[in-house]
Amino acid sequence: MKFIGRKDYLEKLAALWMKNRASLAVVSGRRRIGKSTLVEEFARRSGCDFIEIVGLPPEKTMTNQRQIDNFCERLAKAARKPEVKADCWSKAFDALDEAIHSRRKTIVFLDEISWMGRYDGAFAGFLKTAWDTQLSLRDNLILVVAGSVSAWIHANIQRSKAYVGRISLDITLPELSVSECRAFWGRKAERTATREMLDVLSVTGGVPKYLSEINTSLSADENIRRLCFDPDGYLFKDFNRIFDDVFDESVAAKKRIVTALADGPASVAELAERLGVTSSGHISSDVADLIEAGFVAGGRGKNPDTGRDVREVRYRLKDNYTRFYLKYILPRSEAIKGGLFRYVSLERLPNWDSIMGLQFENLVLNNFQALARRIGLVGKCVESVAPYFRRGRASGDGVQIDMLVQLPKSVYLIEVKRMNRIPVSVEQEVQRKIDRLPLKKGMSVKTVLVYDGELAPELEEDGFFDHLVDMDELMREGVE
Repeated sequence: MKFIGRKDYLEKLAALWMKNRASLAVVSGRRRIGKSTLVEEFARRSGCDFIEIVGLPPEKTMTNQRQIDNFCERLAKAARKPEVKADCWSKAFDALDEAIHSRRKTIVFLDEISWMGRYDGAFAGFLKTAWDTQLSLRDNLILVVAGSVSAWIHANIQRSKAYVGRISLDITLPELSVSECRAFWGRKAERTATREMLDVLSVTGGVPKYLSEINTSLSADENIRRLCFDPDGYLFKDFNRIFDDVFDESVAAKKRIVTALADGPASVAELAERLGVTSSGHISSDVADLIEAGFVAGGRGKNPDTGRDVREVRYRLKDNYTRFYLKYILPRSEAIKGGLFRYVSLERLPNWDSIMGLQFENLVLNNFQALARRIGLVGKCVESVAPYFRRGRASGDGVQIDMLVQLPKSVYLIEVKRMNRIPVSVEQEVQRKIDRLPLKKGMSVKTVLVYDGELAPELEEDGFFDHLVDMDELMREGVE
């Protein structure tokens, strides 16, 4: 399959060759986000020696020695050298150093490093020693480490005092933008309706592995049914696989939290209430792990009335697939296993339009950078970007805003709509939100409508909205 997107990240990796000394790079991000594919593509374009070693997935019978044996076996195959036997990581890294050619450019990729190091608490220390005394002395080497357990990488490498000053490049790989996702339809994109593509993306998000499972000859309805509502479907099964791989013994607690967040954004205190627990300490730790793993986003935002940070950080389930699985697949899993959804029309399912509207809103939030370019925010002093929520003191005077962008002297109120026809009444809806939004004196309000559907003619004629952004425009960004 053609490699899609990631131009900036490939350029950042390629720039490491300009240093004329060894570089250590860290790549983290959500499972299935394309970390390995990025590094492999970088190696292919570099045309250099490539040594890729992948850790073994955790299982009950796994041991540290099996991980070392696997390391040595894969090293021998990748470097085309005789296999070296080692009984500790220090000796395994010695073998790695000896396998690297003294004159040729080489990329060493330690993939699923968190799995490698899980069974030896001194693993990160052995790697650091090997880097300091051997690998960093080379002028033709880029060492890349990556893994699914982002929390392990953060704790043992990125935030470890032992690695301070040693990491040349630290990448957290995000989802692909909607314009990059459009490329997965190839030449068929021009004859595929934007709504068709957006419906698929509302379920998959910009996760490359999920997008690679799309059959572009099928409709969105057929693709979603095949992937999500078939007992053998990839997305019917993947939720448990990715959580079990990433979180191991703490997986049950993480699943409870994302399930609670599927019902809407919440603070730690609100999560504790939803989960029926009195202590929020473990929740904060688990939420931090979910953020690092790419499933949850935290948005403190600012109080538009005072300009200060709001007291409570509110968290949202940013991962479209996880949210869709918890809200729509899991509750129907037994019926799906029984084959009851094999031929059903998804548009006739209960609350389908409502759930897809919320999925679409989440997709827009995750593509703010593209939206910022469209509405002229590039280069401006943006102080805060977050959904905004304020409880009302009386019935009906609260306010909830899809996205509030705050600048020193203005705010951008962003409304997101997915409907076949967007009615003119959305103007009154947004005006009510403006009226209830507390603002400092002298602040301006800019209104933005991001939509998928057909606009009522009055919406363009009235001039109420400062910016009308059709998602089709964002999907075509950069397309010649």
